[in-house]
This record gives sequence, C-alpha cells and structure tokens, in this order.
Amino acid sequence: MSARLPETLNTRVNSVQRMAELLVRYRWWSLTLVVAVSCLAAGPASRLELDESIESFYAPGDPLLRGYLESKATFGGDEFVMAAYEVDDPASEEHLDDLARFGDELSRVPGINSESTQDLSRVIRNPRALEVVPFLMRLPTTKRMLTHMSRQILIGDDDRTVAVVMRLLPEGESPVSRRETFAEVRRIAAAHNPPALVAGEPVQVHDMFRYVEADGWVLGTASSVSLMVVILILFRSVRWVILPLLLVHITLLWTRGLLQVSGLKLSMVSSMLTSLVTIIAVATTMHITVQYREWRRDHGRRESLIFTIRQLSAPIFWTCLTTAAGFASLLTSGITPVRSFGIMMAVGTLLVPLLCLLVLPGGTLSGRRDADPGRVFAESHLMTMMSAIASWVVRRRGIVIAWSGLLAIGAVAGLSELRVETDFSKNFRASSDIVQALQFYETRLGGVGTWEVGFSAPRELDDEYLNKVRGLATALQELSLPGGNRITRVVALTDGLDPVRKLPKPGRGLFGVLNRRTLSEALETLQILQPEFESSLYNAERGRMRIVLRAMEQQPAEVKLKLIAAVESTAKKYFPDAQVTGLYVLLAELISSLLRDQLLSFAVAATAIALLMSLAFRSLTIGIVTLAPNILPILLVIGGMGLIGIPINIGTAMIASVSMGLTIDSSIHYLTGYIRRTRSGVAHAEALRQTHADVGRALIFANIALVLGFSVLTLSQFIPLVYFGVLVSVAMCGGLAGNLLLLPALLDVAYGRTVIADTDGDPATEPGAVDTASGADAELT
Repeated sequence: MSARLPETLNTRVNSVQRMAELLVRYRWWSLTLVVAVSCLAAGPASRLELDESIESFYAPGDPLLRGYLESKATFGGDEFVMAAYEVDDPASEEHLDDLARFGDELSRVPGINSESTQDLSRVIRNPRALEVVPFLMRLPTTKRMLTHMSRQILIGDDDRTVAVVMRLLPEGESPVSRRETFAEVRRIAAAHNPPALVAGEPVQVHDMFRYVEADGWVLGTASSVSLMVVILILFRSVRWVILPLLLVHITLLWTRGLLQVSGLKLSMVSSMLTSLVTIIAVATTMHITVQYREWRRDHGRRESLIFTIRQLSAPIFWTCLTTAAGFASLLTSGITPVRSFGIMMAVGTLLVPLLCLLVLPGGTLSGRRDADPGRVFAESHLMTMMSAIASWVVRRRGIVIAWSGLLAIGAVAGLSELRVETDFSKNFRASSDIVQALQFYETRLGGVGTWEVGFSAPRELDDEYLNKVRGLATALQELSLPGGNRITRVVALTDGLDPVRKLPKPGRGLFGVLNRRTLSEALETLQILQPEFESSLYNAERGRMRIVLRAMEQQPAEVKLKLIAAVESTAKKYFPDAQVTGLYVLLAELISSLLRDQLLSFAVAATAIALLMSLAFRSLTIGIVTLAPNILPILLVIGGMGLIGIPINIGTAMIASVSMGLTIDSSIHYLTGYIRRTRSGVAHAEALRQTHADVGRALIFANIALVLGFSVLTLSQFIPLVYFGVLVSVAMCGGLAGNLLLLPALLDVAYGRTVIADTDGDPATEPGAVDTASGADAELT
C-alpha cells in the first residue's frame, strides 16, 4: 500500500517539496521559535479572565441590556441573595431571636450591604420604628400589615418558611470577590439549625460560571487522557502519544495569549476550548500518523516525513480552514458568549496546521527510540471490509441516495417541532445545590424569577397617579394565562402606602382611628417602617416608577415569553412608555434567540464551506456534492431533537455550525485520496475502493478520537455542554457514515463514467486537484 514519489512534479508541487525539506532541515530552529513564542505567550495567557457578568451575554448597545442597566442605575440594582429555611412557628419570640442572630451574622459577611438586610425579625422589631412611632409598633394591626407586606419575600404562604434577604454591594465597592461572599454566605447557611438554602439571581449566574470554570480543567484533562490512551492502544508508540499532547498544549497557550492581547475574555462556553482544541489537534495528527507510518515501512524517517508533509499539507490546511469557518459562523449569533467562543475556536483551529509544521518535524526525527507508530489490531481486515463497502455503494448507489433523501425529508419535518429552553434550572444537574435551592424557593416562596415593569413618574406623587399604579398592580396580580401561568407576587408602592394610610394616628383617640393619613404623612410613616420600600420602587429625581414582579423560573420557554408579552401589553394600557426588564426577561429573550441563531449560523457555515470546497478543488460540482453527506447528519440530529423533544439551549445552539466544520474534514481527506488515484490513471471504481481502504481507515481512527473526545463533555456540570457533547458525537458518526456511503455514491453519479487519464483535464467536467498554491500536492502521477 505504500506510495512512491513521482519522478517529475509540476512547479507548485516543487514549492511544497522545498517547504517540506526546509522544515525538516531547520527543525531545531522551528522548535526554538515555538519555545520562544510560547514563553512570550505564557504571561498574557495566565492573565486571561473569565467574564462572569450578565452584561457579557449582550452587545453593549442592545435595547434589553440598556433597559436593565438603566433600572440598576435608577433603583440601586436588584442584586439580592436569599437564605431560606423551614421552621414550625416563625412568629414566636424564640424564633425571632434566632432569626435576628442569623440575619446579623449574614449581614457581617464581606460584600453584603448590612444596612439593607431584611428578615421578619427586623421588619416586625424595627428599632428605629420602635423609637419614632412606638404606638404603631405595639398595634397588632401594624404587625399584621408588615407581615402581609413580607409575604412570599420574607415569609411563605405556608407560615413555616422564612428567608433572610441580603443586598450585595456593587462589585467595585466590595472588599472581596463575589465568589468569597457567596462561599461565606453558604457556609453560614449550612451551619444554621435548621440548614438554610441559598439562592438569588446573582448566585445562579455565579454558579453557572463556577461550573464552567471548573469544567474547563476537568474536561480538558479528561479529553487529553482518554485520547492519549486511544492513541497508545491504536499505534503503541509513546512518542506519538506525546507529540499530539505537546501540540495541544502549545496551541492552547498561543490561543489564550492571543485572546488576552486582543482584549477578549473567556466566555460562558469557554470550558470547551481545551477539549475541542485537543480533539481537533489529535484528529489532525491521526492522519499524519497513518500516512507517515505507511511511507515509513519502505523508506527512511527523513524521506517519509518529507513525503507526509507534501501529501497532507493541502488537506490539513483546508480541513482546518473549513473547521475554522464553521466556528466563525457563530459570529452571526446575537449572544456574546457564543460569538466569543466562535472567535477563540477559529483562532485555535487555524493555529493547529501551523504548529504541526513547526513542532512535528523536530519531534518526529529526534532520537531513535520508539520512533515509528505501530499498526492497529485487525487493521488489514478493516481495510478489506472498507473496500467491500465501496464496491457495495457503487452497485447500490440508487438505494443509498434514495434512503438519504427519505431521511432528509423526515429530519426537515422535525425542524418545525424545535423549541427553546429557558428554565434556568435545566442548565444544571438535578443533584446540584443550585437546583435544590431553586426547587425550594419555587414551592415555598413563589419562585425566584424576579423582574419588573418600569414607567415614567411625576416628581411629586398624587392620588390620581397612584390610582393608575394601583390599577396596574391589580391587573397584573389578576393576570392569568392558560395553564395557570401567572405572576406569583406583585410589589407596588401602593402596597405599602395603602395599609399605612389606614393605620391610626397617635394621640387622637377615636378620631385617630377614623382619620386617614395624608399622602405625605403616609410616605413619611412608610419610610420609618420600611426605610428602603419607597426608594426601591420610586425615584423622583429620575422620574421613574416600577412595579416588581415575581414568577416561576422552572417553566417552559414559551410560557415565560407569553407571560412577559402579556405583562408588557397590560402595562402599556396604563402607562404607554412601560417597559419590562430584569434578569428573568434578559435570560428568556436571550435563549429565545437561539433557534434563530442555530439556523442562521448553519446557513452561513454551509455557504462558506461550500465556497471553500469549490475553491480548494477548483470545482463547483465538488463544492455542491460535498454538502449533502455533511448536511444530512446535522439535519438528522437537529430534526431528531425536535421530534423527540430535546430543547435548544446555549450548548445545542452551536451544534449545526460546529458539526458542519468538523464533518467536512472527512470529505476533504476522502476527495484528496480519490482524486489522486483517478489522476494517476486508476479507474473510478477501483479508486473508490482504494480510497475507502486507505483514507477510510484513517477517517475511522480520527472519528474514534473525535467521538471519544466529545463524549468527555458528558462529565460537565453544565447540562448544555452535556447535550453538546452527545449530539455532536452523534453528528460525527453520521458524518462519517455520510462520507463513506453517500459521498462515494454521489461521486459515482457525477464522475462514474469519466475516465481521467492525465492531469490536464477540464475542471468543469471532472473534479479538480486541491489548490496547490496553498501548499497542496494533489496532481501526483
């Protein structure tokens, strides 16, 4: 099976030959250059940070983000952390004493705004109110009013669940990081008797990034170890285990250094960077290993390496370019972390062929021990089987194409059933702390989905304006959509003012009970009883009012979006400039754009890859033919998701474009082998059989590495990455089947009757050679 060098090569092939000889001759200089650049990249790479802010999800000028930031600036931000637990008698003096101690301990945690901490004890036993209005604080009516205002916030409707609500200091003012603050709050909550569960939107977002950061090391290590074990089993050579591992870590170091120098930060899905770069680099070196080993059987190491560089420089260049195009298509996404992921993976992918040329010559030719990769167990039987498959495809090409068409029709039908997932808890495993806390708050305290509807307000409040606010609050509380979808808690300024105005006035006897407080008196009293109530809902200086809402987080995406739309529509009837915002809205709208992103990025990736394939092989026919075997498995995966009910999340939204970029690699290697044989005079059917036996086995080895590497993502604590790993693995297997079954069937249709006798054929009627201007070697004789 070993190939032989042609006696005469054209000018372009000569340029590749000279490049290969120079790389081998100056291999130590290349390694020195790699070491020097790696040392320079080490500093910036170590400073690369993970952007953990919610703002990182959106473009700076996005209207939704702008509304969210404006609300934070107007009302001081709603970054709250809650610690809740269950007790038999929350209103007992004994429990209120314990609750006060618990709240005081939590308030002293660095990063917590101690003046804003709220619990039932502080509300009922407000020391300032006891000093200023002791008469009111002794009334049972006041206690009932304050307890009612705290419903589903500080005490549950079951009269057994209580919570301490803490406001976070702005990150710029906090003496410690958010991570340290949350860790200390959780330690205190766990030590309490009974133990308290910690939740809150800032905690949820932090945990998401915490899992992502932890996954980065775990997944990278697991994928490296598993792939190295596979390579060792397949080729039984320590050298050819170390070389891919070295290539991976240098690629990662350079990629991280380039990202930091360019001002980019790691994104939410960046934990896949290490494992994906590992998979791509290992799959690339797998082809090099097989080709080098074949030539090494009859030739020296130096000659074998030069031939391998010549033979594979073009296909590796184009495979990495098309893979990078697949990742780059993610730049069409409206989600900033997805765009950042696309950039970093495109950069890492393009560095792989460069570092292969710089690292592998020195690594391959250094020393004598364990220099050659061994043969795979039962490899000859695999090659015989692959040849038989090629013969069967040629005889049954009509059946293969017909079944592919039927599968494609079924997959397209499933696309209409796709749905998006915005249930935040579905991003984590059911056993995780965050999901346990979410379920507790959903069942006991009306959910954790906090958001708001904001609108303009006068600088001085009057009863006419407050009547409109009251009417809107009532309408929102009564709003109910099919399926019981509703707002679980509505907090408006009138919720505090109305009961306060009914409280008796001190020192007026019976008339004090009968006379209502004026608006100004009620505002003054409310300020004493609940110091932050008015300021958290009304900003006179900025002329803004808001009503704070709470809804269930653990519900389907379409339910959330319908509720958000209904709230905004209802609010506009009272205040035409009303606008909904909040983290609940941001996350719902963020995930709802994933389906649009999926389809757009897939279309961009398919178009870009088709153009690159046409350019690489100088044939539009080839560009079109190669799309079918690579689009079909992706359609089957995405359509299958719709048919079996797997939702689109931030991980699965990237499957189409990423899979397309990876599966096209098999097409490039297959076509290169096929065209090389037909141009050297081998008949079409025999060329397919030889390509199946030679290139096909390398594709199988590479896809074993790919699937095993992606399956490591199932270890992630972040569920979208688990789905990504499983579904991309399925797409890889489908892509392999497509390139070994459908691609040769289509080639048989397009070129089965064409006899290619020389290298001067017309590219319009036969497949062209890979563009050797980019370092190719396709027109071998």
